[in-house]
Amino acid sequence: MNSGSERPSIAIRVLLADDHTLVRAGIRALLADMSEVEVVGEAADGEAALQWALRLQPDIVLMDIAMKGMNGLQAAARLRQELPSARVIMLSMHATGDYVQQALRAGAAGYLLKDAATLELQLALQAVARGDIYLSPGVSAQIVEGFLQHDKPAGDAALTPRQSQVLGLIAAGLSTKEIAFKLQLSGKTVDTHRAQLMERLDIRDVAGLVRYAIRIGLIDAQS
Repeated sequence: MNSGSERPSIAIRVLLADDHTLVRAGIRALLADMSEVEVVGEAADGEAALQWALRLQPDIVLMDIAMKGMNGLQAAARLRQELPSARVIMLSMHATGDYVQQALRAGAAGYLLKDAATLELQLALQAVARGDIYLSPGVSAQIVEGFLQHDKPAGDAALTPRQSQVLGLIAAGLSTKEIAFKLQLSGKTVDTHRAQLMERLDIRDVAGLVRYAIRIGLIDAQS
């Protein structure tokens, strides 16, 4: 399953899962040009993706959301339980909020549109490998716009209005710099809010904050 070419020791080990052979071949060809990425295996459905992931222990599973049999959402949920070290980037043709919501609820750490440029694919892999959440820009814009139309979330009165704003924008995939610009705060203040949120909610990572924001209805998937 492994490539014979030399790879750097810090390579991001990727498992591809898509039920279209030509799509897998195309993505694999793109990844072959990324020196920090190593494709360790391929799967044609969610069940095979789960089995190969457990065997190969990839860093990232790049997975189609719609596959025959066990789909990407079901496979991501199983992976979150059985192999939490593997992070999932969901591939989809759909930019609507409900698809993104379902993917993040299933445990995905990234949501990438299939018409994304090669550079965006590389950025998504790098971001998710660092432990960040990555959403395609088109998806992020819709979610942010929907959130900013609401003064506060429907779910948790324990948060201040400003903390709710910061949490919503984190859930939408914005960086500290982007949040600071949008809310006209300093980056240090945004980091402080993030730390306070994690402490108050007893959450240890950004992915946990995203899942929490979705669970309490902070992001309006229909906006």
